[in-house]
Amino acid sequence: MVMLKIVLIVYLLFPLTGNSEKQSLPWKFRAKVIAVKDGDTVEVLCNGKPLAIRFAHIDCPEIKKGQPFARKAKQFTSAMCFGQVVTIENDNKFDRYQRLIGIVINAKGKNVNKELLKAGLAWHFKKYSTNQLYAALENEARANHIGLWKDENPVPPWQWRNH
Repeated sequence: MVMLKIVLIVYLLFPLTGNSEKQSLPWKFRAKVIAVKDGDTVEVLCNGKPLAIRFAHIDCPEIKKGQPFARKAKQFTSAMCFGQVVTIENDNKFDRYQRLIGIVINAKGKNVNKELLKAGLAWHFKKYSTNQLYAALENEARANHIGLWKDENPVPPWQWRNH
């Protein structure tokens, strides 16, 4: 019985939740963008440590596999937020690469996730998002042949990654 009490006390003091920092992130916080990995991933300085942010609702062309428009998407993201203190809105969810899934609002109040769609440099990531505003922004860019929608047959990143 004593051992059970000790185990219970240890569990309550040190829950098995992995990285405790991930559990303590507020739904909205400010941080400086210190790196742009690609169009839909940035790194911010959070509590003195780097934290990767994967943009929610969208998927940009793949830099690592040389997908068309990937460099333009990265350059666009860099111009929108590199070196800025941005606001990150999130549900405290992380992807399999330990990147926080979030919406990035730049210093001028622009939603970078949405701006990438408007510029035709991202797809609405319907597998993980049912947000109709993001769907509408993609459809508008597509209809106006903006950015990657100039290509006759653009390949979504989730298909590009598999070839």
